[in-house]
Amino acid sequence: MEQNRQTTNDTKTFSACSEWNLKSLFSSHKQAVSSCTKIFNASKRFNKSFQGRLSSIPPNEFLSIFEEYESLCEQIGRVLTYGFLLFAQDTKKGAVYAELEQKAQRAQNELLFFEIELCALDTKQRQAIAACAQKYAFYLKKLGMQEKHLLSLKEEQILLKTSAISTDAFSRLFDEHLAQMRFKVDEELLNEEEILSKLHHVNRKLRKKAQKSFTKGLAKSRHLLGFILNVVRKDVALKKELRGYAKSESFRHLSNCISQKSVDKLVELVNANFAMVQRYYKIKSHLLGIKDLKDYDRYAPLEFQEDSKKGSKTTHNLEYSKALSLVLSSFDEFSPVFGKIAREAIKNGWVDSHPRENKRGGAFSHGSVPSAHPYVLLNHTDSRRDAFTIAHEFGHMIHQELSKKVGYLNMDTPLTTAETASVFAEMLLFDSLKNSLPKDELLSLYVGKLEDIFSTLFRQIVMTNFEREIHNRSGELSVDELDRIWLTENKKMFGDSLKLTKNYASWWCYIPHFIHSPFYCYAYAYGQLLVLSLFGLYKKSPDTQTRQKFIATYLDFLSLGGSQSPRKLVKKFGFDIEDSTFWTLGMDEVKRLLKEFEDLL
Repeated sequence: MEQNRQTTNDTKTFSACSEWNLKSLFSSHKQAVSSCTKIFNASKRFNKSFQGRLSSIPPNEFLSIFEEYESLCEQIGRVLTYGFLLFAQDTKKGAVYAELEQKAQRAQNELLFFEIELCALDTKQRQAIAACAQKYAFYLKKLGMQEKHLLSLKEEQILLKTSAISTDAFSRLFDEHLAQMRFKVDEELLNEEEILSKLHHVNRKLRKKAQKSFTKGLAKSRHLLGFILNVVRKDVALKKELRGYAKSESFRHLSNCISQKSVDKLVELVNANFAMVQRYYKIKSHLLGIKDLKDYDRYAPLEFQEDSKKGSKTTHNLEYSKALSLVLSSFDEFSPVFGKIAREAIKNGWVDSHPRENKRGGAFSHGSVPSAHPYVLLNHTDSRRDAFTIAHEFGHMIHQELSKKVGYLNMDTPLTTAETASVFAEMLLFDSLKNSLPKDELLSLYVGKLEDIFSTLFRQIVMTNFEREIHNRSGELSVDELDRIWLTENKKMFGDSLKLTKNYASWWCYIPHFIHSPFYCYAYAYGQLLVLSLFGLYKKSPDTQTRQKFIATYLDFLSLGGSQSPRKLVKKFGFDIEDSTFWTLGMDEVKRLLKEFEDLL
């Protein structure tokens, strides 16, 4: 009962929308600029003290050196975070972002030598240093893994200085351009987030209009967006050559602390189970009464009944305050720690919630720096899907907030484990709703959840397959070639269960991960299967004591951030990510959910 009272009070206090309070970073742009000068001078002193000397410094002196270096990196990170968040709120502030980025890079340039010289130390020296500075042991180990791919100090400095006019510049152009695009539906001009939400509308004619309008809008920018993607392809190919990576995607696996073999096993397993997606969409076609499903029907909801007692609709359409209450309730049921962090975030300006003119689309949680707090960007459009987006990004936020204690150099997690907390939070919300909704609404809930899983698991591997194909080809690819590859890879997932129209061919254009983080997408699938395995373990706990032990282990897992390898972190739960059967456990949970859905029919 206490929990219900808390949720009721939450609903009364939530505002209709919220914006970030960036004062935990800087009180003003002027203060941020002033900070850059101090950081540059401090970094220059660090450079003068230690450049060229690391090999002769006794191991027992390195702890204080690491702490000084970490403090400088965090100060630079604070400036870069502030600039990025200003830009995300208003993409017309690109000049401000560029100014702060340039000033921060001056300090970064002074510190570049540090990791390069650490990598140049022999293995015994690094081991001796790690023994004296155990907090940074895994950080040192990761540097050792990067050793053979680092260039000379001068070369690394050149790459850093030119980054603002290379792919970073095209990433910024991509964001600014997408943020300014508008799509017309029934005399209404919509941004990217708003028009994509129409694909979840119950009205098929409106979904089709939205699909056509979005395609028409993308067509106007197809050449530009194709050019940007080709620039990214050239950049990946160039770095593969310069740094000596075995494959175009190798750099990503290295940063994710995961083997190529493990990624290949994941991709192979998901590709081999596309039949599950096809099986589901054939059922959905029958439920919707649509003989030939089209791509704009993928996310069509099942209509809910009107709740005559309350006089309001069920959870298909959710205002922001109601969605927050549902998420908080599901967090409270799992752990008071989750609910406490989420409420603090809502209350103290950690969240920017709704679409606005020139605001960046999509959603993310930025970990910021340990001396501040994470920042969450949402674009809430009152759909139930948006409630799961809140849960997803709040999961990231909780992970980032808990991992602050391991410090700036250790808090960032590899993408493979970074998606664990977000997808787990979605499962908490799903489980909470599943246990509270009346039976006649469960079908729609399962439809939404299965489609989320298909999007996070199967669709992300389709995107990985697409990236593998375009990065394995030489030369510049025309937009028509990109269209053909996109359709070919997507058709493998849907088979004959759903028709991909010619309008869908160009929808590779707006995917930000292809531009910002090549070969990122498989991490979602990795996180999804890992979470399904973990959540299955949690739900199968035979008693309260076992369940509390799991929760304690899970909180410890999140709190460790990136201070241990993914393999070591996951072993806390008794799983081995290098064992091929590991992936099968998660896929079995997908099959179980699909079977539960079929049983409801």
